[in-house]
Amino acid sequence: MKIDFNYGNEDFSFVLPEDCIVYKSNYKTIPTPASALLLDSINNPIESNPLSRLLQNRKPGNVVIVVSDITRPIPYSEFLPQLIAVLEQNGVEKDEIMILVATGMHRSSTHEEHIRMFGSQITENYCIVDHDAANNDELSELDTLSWSGSKIKLNKHYVKAGFRIITGLVEPHFMAGFSGGRKAICPGLLSLDGVRKFHGYQFLSHPNAATTILENNPCHMENSSVARMCPPDFSINVVLDHHKKVNAIISGELFASHLKAIEIVKNSCCPVVQHPADLAITSSGGYPLDATFYQCVKGFVNCLPAVKSGGEIISFGSCIEGIGSSEYTSVMKKYSGLYHQFIEDIKENRFFMKDQWQFQMHIRTLEKIGINHLHFYTSNLSLDELSQLSVHPCSMSVEAITISIQNRINQAIKDKKQIAVFPEGPYCSPVNN
Repeated sequence: MKIDFNYGNEDFSFVLPEDCIVYKSNYKTIPTPASALLLDSINNPIESNPLSRLLQNRKPGNVVIVVSDITRPIPYSEFLPQLIAVLEQNGVEKDEIMILVATGMHRSSTHEEHIRMFGSQITENYCIVDHDAANNDELSELDTLSWSGSKIKLNKHYVKAGFRIITGLVEPHFMAGFSGGRKAICPGLLSLDGVRKFHGYQFLSHPNAATTILENNPCHMENSSVARMCPPDFSINVVLDHHKKVNAIISGELFASHLKAIEIVKNSCCPVVQHPADLAITSSGGYPLDATFYQCVKGFVNCLPAVKSGGEIISFGSCIEGIGSSEYTSVMKKYSGLYHQFIEDIKENRFFMKDQWQFQMHIRTLEKIGINHLHFYTSNLSLDELSQLSVHPCSMSVEAITISIQNRINQAIKDKKQIAVFPEGPYCSPVNN
């Protein structure tokens, strides 16, 4: 059978045996436009009054709408105009509306990306601010301590807002269990020091800091506690299908609406592992998720529950924006082939660097199958660069990638290996019983 896999803005097609295990989401097609889903959701929220009623009692100050950055494929241009229209219909002036991009530790968005995300009409007519975790002048310290006993600083525009609305994509997340909800605040609007704690060795070395797990997950407990310290007045959770189209919008009280969205996601893209495979073939989710190697890590970590110890993974991503941040690139090159030393160094607090957490998660794959069994393909990083990223490097043209992977599949069939495939990459997350 032929199966399509996401790669950048195109698809790869591979011929696979009929007995391969296919891990795909099963979202039902929803013909309703995203704008209509949004309006229905904010008028019929979960454990909350409708948004229009809440706005009647808003405090003085800006209405701040927290949104995800370009790494999340939320089609804001399809429903954000309707949300803003509702605000203005309920007495909010245009100059009182701020769109706050929850970058976490990601880079700031470009003007062109704002247009791509929100449309030119919103970009040119409304205030858009990108969170800067390293700028202390843009942060406000909260009065209480978080679950981990940490002092917390959040984006001052959010903290001081007269009315706070958060939005986010709910999907399986390889550290926090599920994204969305409280994650828009922590780490989305958190200070650099807060992110260091949230993504530090102690949190991520916990076995429950993993995909689809919320119970006793330190990442979930920390960001939930931070969200309670400075909660939104209204929360909007977006669920996307395998075509990255809006499938559901669940609004209302922060935690109740988030849990309802998680329920939809669990039922649609978290299949139970049938039995561990000898070989897993996974996309990195396509654009925008696979734009950097940093984000591509989610693809091969995601499929680990479905792979035997000592098995193999074939993963691929476009990496059109390169490896990732300069800090992440530095860490990866410094510890190329030395991941045991990396773990020892961060465990002993010998250093801390932005984005190091992604390598810590990457190492879960190396510990289960080894570097030589983690084959990573891309057409946008040189062989020299890829060779320093703790993978078995496969740098070649797009055409050559498809030929090479198909040859590996054919050989696996001859060797009678059980194959598992993840056409959507980390957007479909296998779980063990």
